[in-house]
Amino acid sequence: MKNPFGNMNAILKQAQAMQEQMAKIQEQAASKLVNGTAGGGIVTVTANGALQIVSVTIDPELIKSGDIEMLQDLVVAASNDALRKARELMEQEMKTIAGGIKIPGLF
Repeated sequence: MKNPFGNMNAILKQAQAMQEQMAKIQEQAASKLVNGTAGGGIVTVTANGALQIVSVTIDPELIKSGDIEMLQDLVVAASNDALRKARELMEQEMKTIAGGIKIPGLF
């Protein structure tokens, strides 16, 4: 009689290998940067693959104008753009391991 747990051990090994690959990809993605912009480049926000904002650049002319409300709106828009691009970057990276399968809970 075959060992009923033989296949289970193989599946667990594959799952562990996939988990290790995912951790490695997430670590590598954290070093990759994407830029989000708003207002035609007046505000640029840089995010990394770990979905962290790493820098914000604002055209000094906007600050001189004193339009705080516009500045706030542009920072939010550029941040959302950068985070969207960072999520897309991670999705692309994860597809390499998952073979294009959408795994719930992974980005």
